[in-house]
Amino acid sequence: MDIIETRVRGFIEDIQHPNQKKKVNINDLEYQLEQQIEAYFDMDGYTLFYYAIEKLENEGQLTPIRNMQQNGKSPSLPLYYWVNIKKATTQWNRLDMLRLSNLFDFSYYEHNPEWQTQEEWKRIEKLYTFLQSKEERIIVSIEERSVELFGHEKFLTDENLFPEGKGFLNRINVPMEELKCIELAEPFVFWLKPGKELKDIKRILIVEKLSVFHTCVDLLVSEQLDYEPELIIFGDGEKIENSFSFFFRMFPEQEYLFYYVGDIDPEGYSILNRLIEKHSDCCIQPALKIYRKMLENVEKANKQIKQVKNIEHRNHFFSWFTEDEQAILLQLWNEDLRIPLEVLTLETWRREM
Repeated sequence: MDIIETRVRGFIEDIQHPNQKKKVNINDLEYQLEQQIEAYFDMDGYTLFYYAIEKLENEGQLTPIRNMQQNGKSPSLPLYYWVNIKKATTQWNRLDMLRLSNLFDFSYYEHNPEWQTQEEWKRIEKLYTFLQSKEERIIVSIEERSVELFGHEKFLTDENLFPEGKGFLNRINVPMEELKCIELAEPFVFWLKPGKELKDIKRILIVEKLSVFHTCVDLLVSEQLDYEPELIIFGDGEKIENSFSFFFRMFPEQEYLFYYVGDIDPEGYSILNRLIEKHSDCCIQPALKIYRKMLENVEKANKQIKQVKNIEHRNHFFSWFTEDEQAILLQLWNEDLRIPLEVLTLETWRREM
């Protein structure tokens, strides 16, 4: 192997990435050779460079980007090449893999050897040790278990901070339940009607927005709130979808009727629908009397900003309303308009009563 090919291979190895292709400019690559090899032109360096690139292309290390500029030399080369993903070689000892195969499936790693890193093996060994004694362990939070096994509370949950952590359990084919951990529901803000005890709660109103939550509290105290709920929960937008299950750890086990009210917009429809779908054993329905007060303020509608429109969620939400009301809702939908929950203030609420 001549010095040109050796240097070119070194450059390409430095550029190669285990997970994504990289683009390289051939002229830039040759320029580096010219600067590093004093006798480059005397040894007809370009010819040797040409054959080195051709060899790497045949080996599958490089892929030419066709229908683009040429490098302007003879024989010519495409100006740009893809530096293909680095083909990793198996790094783990097969006997070690066999030793742990009673608990783990290593199929993914055999098909994707780039994941056979020392860091990944350390995680697997740590998990193996834990699983051997898992029957003696109690259930803790996913963050607590993540610190114990992987050194950081967000390793299994934060894909941006730990891109290698989000899919770890899938790679080794171990369900989250095996780690004896759960994702804890986040507590929520609530208001219990004065004079009521937990055992008295039957009707609960979930309010998406903070300002309207406080408005509803004032109305509840003065006994002017629709549905006369014993409890009001601040939904805090999509947060209620994760915190809702916390309700059943705080309040007595009995039958409840949940009313939900949020913005009249695609996001609001989807929050309500996901709550109903996820907690089908609960009675959750839209607070229609309050939504109708909002529709009476349709002139205060404003523009939707980058909201995802789910047709199925829309149709299910619309089905609770009369034909005339559905016509107004559909017009808002088609014109990308929304009615924010904040149209309901103490003034507008009492005026409409």
